[in-house]
Amino acid sequence: MKQRKKTTTMSWIPPISFIPICFFLFLPIIAHGLKDQTSATLKLELIHRDDPRVQFHGRKQSLDRFERVKELARRDMIRHTRRKAWETFDMPMHGGRDLGAGVYFVQVKVGTPSQRFWLIADTGSDLTWFNCNYKPQNFTSRRKRKSPSRRRVFSPHRSRTFRPVTCSSLECKVDLSHLSSLRTCPNTSAPCLYDYSYLDGSGVMGLFGRDTFTVGLTDGRKGKLKNMAIGCTRSVVDGPTVSKDIDGLLGLGLSEDSFVSTAASQYGGKFSYCLVDHLSHGNVSNFLTFGTVITKASLLREIHTTPLVVIGSNYGLNMVGVSMGDQLLRIPQMIWDFNANGGVILDSGTSLTLLTMPAYLSVIEALVKPLDRLKKMKAFEPFEYCYSTKGFNESLVPRLAFHFEGGARFEPPVKSYVIDVNPEQKCIGIVGIDWPGVSIIGNIMQQNHLWEFDLFHNTLRFAPSPC
Repeated sequence: MKQRKKTTTMSWIPPISFIPICFFLFLPIIAHGLKDQTSATLKLELIHRDDPRVQFHGRKQSLDRFERVKELARRDMIRHTRRKAWETFDMPMHGGRDLGAGVYFVQVKVGTPSQRFWLIADTGSDLTWFNCNYKPQNFTSRRKRKSPSRRRVFSPHRSRTFRPVTCSSLECKVDLSHLSSLRTCPNTSAPCLYDYSYLDGSGVMGLFGRDTFTVGLTDGRKGKLKNMAIGCTRSVVDGPTVSKDIDGLLGLGLSEDSFVSTAASQYGGKFSYCLVDHLSHGNVSNFLTFGTVITKASLLREIHTTPLVVIGSNYGLNMVGVSMGDQLLRIPQMIWDFNANGGVILDSGTSLTLLTMPAYLSVIEALVKPLDRLKKMKAFEPFEYCYSTKGFNESLVPRLAFHFEGGARFEPPVKSYVIDVNPEQKCIGIVGIDWPGVSIIGNIMQQNHLWEFDLFHNTLRFAPSPC
C-alpha cells in the first residue's frame, strides 16, 4: 500500500473538436476585389472560441476563467500529443519471482550516457526514484534508516544531463511539494530533499534532480524524455513495498511532474501493460507501453471499457458490484463510493487484492462454502483460508467477477484469487482491511489481462490476454 494521497478527484478534460476557418475559400473574392477595386478591403471578425456566440455541438459556454485556462492548457497538450500519436515506446517488464518479490519490474535507462536499472512498476505511487550515490553537503537523515547496499546505483556525476534541484527554488517549494519535498534549506544552493513514506511503513529519503530517460521506440529509433523529475535515494526503510535490495521504483501514478504525465503527454496520452503470471521466471516478460497498442483482433471481441477516476495520483474505478457464480453479492454501494471514503483502485505495486471488511466478508463467505470439501491447512499471515492442493479442481471454485460502470465485467482466472503459496498449498489471495477505506485490486488479480489507461479520455480498457 502506498503513500496516502489527497482524496480530491482530478479529471482530465476531453478534447473539443477544432473547427478551422478555411481562409482559402475567400481567395477568389479577394483576388477579384483587388482586380476591380484596389481600395476594397475584406474584414472577417476574429473571435475567441469561448465567445458566447460560438456553440460547439450544443456545448454550453459556462466555464469560469480558471476552468478555461485549464482547458486551454489541456488542448495544447493534446495537440502536441497528436503530432506523435503514431509513435510508441515500450519498456521490458517481468515478474519478481526470481528476486523473491511479489511485484513487477521494468527496465529503464536514465542519464547521459544512460545507466540501466530495473525498477518496480507501481501505479499506486508517483515518485520515481533510484538508489543513488550522490553526496551533497548538509545531507542528514531525520531518523535512523538503512542505507542501500545493492551494487546497481545511479551515479549523477556520470550523467551530463543531470541537474540537482535546489531547496530555495519554487520548483522545490511548490512543484515538487506533492512528492513530499522538505522545507529544510540551510542555504540557497543546498539540494531539495524528500522524505517519501508508504502506508506499510516503508519509505525512502533523498534529493530531487532532473535527468533524461532514453526509451526505445517501436519503430527502432531512440526517444528522449528530457528534464524528468527523479528522486536520488540515499536511505531506505525496508518494508513490503520497498527494500534496500531493489534498484528503485518507477512511479506510474498520475500527478504533475510524474513519469506518466510527462511520457503520456508526448506519446499518445495512453499507457498499458499486460502482467504475466506472477509465478513466471525472469525469462518470461512483456512490456510497459506508452502510446496506442495495436490490439489483436481476438482481443477486440473481449475488450471492456469503463470510466477512469483519478483519485489523488491513483487510478480509481466506479464499482457497481461483485458477483460470485453469477450471483450479485449483497455489498452496500457506499463501499464503492469515493465520496463516502470508500471506492476501489488498481495498484500494480500491491500484490494481493485488499477489500474493506463489508466486501471482504461477503466475498469470503461465497468462496469458502464450496471449498469446505477440501482439506484445510494452517493459515499464515496475511491469509485466513488455506487448503491442500490434493483433490483441488478449479471447477469447485465459483467464478468471481467485478462489475464496473458502463457494463464492464472483469472476470479474473481462478488462479488469481485462489493462489499457490507452495507446491502443496493454496490460499484465498484476498485480504480484509478496515472500513472506511479504499479497496485495492492488486497485481496478482490483474495478471493475464491487458490494461490500457487512456488519460485524455478518462477511460480504462481491459481484456483477458496470455501476455
